Amino acid sequence: MLNRTLGCLLGLLSLTLTVASQLCADDIPKFRTDSSPDKSLPWYQLVDGKFPPANSAHAISGELIQVDHLERRFQIRVDRSDSQQAGLLDLPLESAMLPYGSSYYHGAPAALQDIPLGTHLHGLFYLKDPSDKSPPPTGPDRRVTAEVDFKRCLRLEDDFSYYSRQKQAWRIEAVNFVDKKMTASLLGDDKPIGKPKQFDLMGSTRVRLGDGFGKLDAIAVGQTAQLNITWATLYGPGRVLEIWLDEPSRRLATSLQLERHRDHVRDRGLPGWIDAVDDDAQIVTISFFDGVDPKLFAELSGINEEPHGWPFSKREDDPKAPKGGIAVARECLMTYDPVNDRKGGNILSIDKLPIAVGFSGVRIKVKCCMLLEGHRPGRIVRFYPATWKVNALPREEQFYGRE
Repeated sequence: MLNRTLGCLLGLLSLTLTVASQLCADDIPKFRTDSSPDKSLPWYQLVDGKFPPANSAHAISGELIQVDHLERRFQIRVDRSDSQQAGLLDLPLESAMLPYGSSYYHGAPAALQDIPLGTHLHGLFYLKDPSDKSPPPTGPDRRVTAEVDFKRCLRLEDDFSYYSRQKQAWRIEAVNFVDKKMTASLLGDDKPIGKPKQFDLMGSTRVRLGDGFGKLDAIAVGQTAQLNITWATLYGPGRVLEIWLDEPSRRLATSLQLERHRDHVRDRGLPGWIDAVDDDAQIVTISFFDGVDPKLFAELSGINEEPHGWPFSKREDDPKAPKGGIAVARECLMTYDPVNDRKGGNILSIDKLPIAVGFSGVRIKVKCCMLLEGHRPGRIVRFYPATWKVNALPREEQFYGRE
């Protein structure tokens, strides 16, 4: 009897371990990541209408060398690394921001036009669409970078934003004003990360101190700084474009960029895509993308009882409830004629959901006065809360008439 009981227990334990091992196997990503030991796994391929899983993008850094801010396309000169062949150094990667892709500058959300050419950037990328047969940009002898197929960008950020987000900063170890050299160590939790690096200073290097500018001789050993650089990896770690020498100067840079971002979005609408449409009730469900300051989402609940300028075919059900208008947009987030082609009405609900890759966690339902052709699941839209004044955008930013 004891042996039978022991045998049953051992069998149950074996079954438990088998199930546990299967569950653990299910938890292992079926796609390659930057930290994957198995390099034979395929990279994650994006699925239309779905946000990607966490940690599924490929990190690539480089210098911004070309921008089409209307189509949200850009090129970077990929940083050099030991894994590259000598003939494939310094070649361009052309990519486009995903609809839910976001960019950051000076520690705050930014539009591509906010980031100057020559700025060194850190990016997260996905492979191009399998149907994309467009030729890549080429370098000498028609050579292309090894990263050429990573043509869809999830995140782009300057060094200031990248290191600030990770709570890292540079400690000045030595400065030579004659040779214009500066040695600095990257710190995390007040501990050095890697070896010190020697950067080049320039006569045009912008030194930020407090609420103003400083001269190069304001840089001193022991200071903790943030940098933006250019010519990274070409002739060493890079040339310093800007340096922030204290916390007040860094806070000021971030606050100014944050206000620029808010102005940009208020003029162009909150970006998102349509999750569902109830044709009979004319209710549209929208999930908003991330990379947007939360303060702007808080303005969804504002009340505007004024019907003046309301371009809809009929009045909303409740003038004293939150409302807004939906403008159909393209993959690059460009709208057509938002002053005249917005349709919407009362916001029926504002739901807060878990934040995910590309998703802000904010979802709304809108009762529309009229459904348009572009009001379909998966389509990109911009939403204007009724408290926002909608001005005509510069003509080049309106897609109307280009079809």
